[in-house]
Amino acid sequence: MPLFMDIHTIDGGVGRADAAGAHARDLEVQGKHDVRYLRYWVDEGEGKIFCLIDAPDAGAARTVHQEAHGLVADEIYEVSEGA
Repeated sequence: MPLFMDIHTIDGGVGRADAAGAHARDLEVQGKHDVRYLRYWVDEGEGKIFCLIDAPDAGAARTVHQEAHGLVADEIYEVSEGA
């Protein structure tokens, strides 16, 4: 399945605990859309969250975020893992 990296920008910054809560909700919803949220990274001061997703397509990844918590990504890219 393809890998995707998405980017969220949260005005005013974002806390690690908030990102962790949103990720936990993604994990609860992902199975019914054949998606796996693998990892996420947070830049608190810049209000950025980056998610690595194993999904059949970008739309499925967006659907999980929408259904889980409504924080859809501003950008999403199909990526390939390097060494």
